[in-house]
Amino acid sequence: MPSPFPKSSRSKATQLWSKWQPGTPSAEGDNQDSPRGKRKGGVSLKDFDAGAKPYSLGDKAQDKAAVEALATELDTLQDVFYADKRYKLLVVLQGTDTSGKDGTLRGVFGRMSALGVHAVGWKAPSEAERARDYLWRIHQQVPQAGDITVFNRSHYEDVLVPVVNGWITPEQHRQRLAHINDFERMLSETGTVVLKFMLHISVEEQRQRLQERLDDPAKHWKFSLGDIEVRKQWDDYQRAYEALLGATHTPWAPWTIVPADSKTHRNLMIATVLREVLQNLGLRYPPGDPALAGLKVK
Repeated sequence: MPSPFPKSSRSKATQLWSKWQPGTPSAEGDNQDSPRGKRKGGVSLKDFDAGAKPYSLGDKAQDKAAVEALATELDTLQDVFYADKRYKLLVVLQGTDTSGKDGTLRGVFGRMSALGVHAVGWKAPSEAERARDYLWRIHQQVPQAGDITVFNRSHYEDVLVPVVNGWITPEQHRQRLAHINDFERMLSETGTVVLKFMLHISVEEQRQRLQERLDDPAKHWKFSLGDIEVRKQWDDYQRAYEALLGATHTPWAPWTIVPADSKTHRNLMIATVLREVLQNLGLRYPPGDPALAGLKVK
């Protein structure tokens, strides 16, 4: 299938996109102990400004209008994608609490037909899910031909929460990163486009958003005391994210780090990248049935 991910650095859009990726991905790991697909060098989230607006058109009003226009354009592309049925698309939205996963679903995917777009929100695994391998439940929810599936959190929780809390060993951590690369490679080689977004917010922005949930009675349902406990582990989670970004940014399933302190810009950037990926697929409606030529409905 055509590559959904641009390889040329001459395109302005490609150059801008590449600046918000963890680095140039390699096809294989450096040695047997490193996850397959691991790039050379490390990733530091401090190198990516969560408050930046690289895709902004100038002001918030313009950016909001652009998001609306993109949402309409994406709806058209999704219609062709659904009819084409040569591909499947898995979009991963991963980020800390309050990073904007729900808002992205509404702002970027809200115009698309519910017949061909499915959102899956991942919580802690059930007892039945824990009795199986950690990717078992994930595999059941990947998209079928013509569908777009959006993961709100994802299999990457299994290399975040257990790592930060010390529930798995460093060796098990390395194994899981390698498993994920192989899983995503299998999806890619069988027609699934895997597009991953890490919604990157600052610690201060998270504080403000959590406080808003406390101050607004209509948002109390979003707040959990557990959010405060997890916030205390901010630095540990940042390091866990840096590890997974460096290890699982691959040619077949690249990461995009989205500066997400601005909700409007977050949606603008994700919608722009998504449009580019869909356009790169050369989508087309299936050919008409010759037997229908000249047929008149009476």
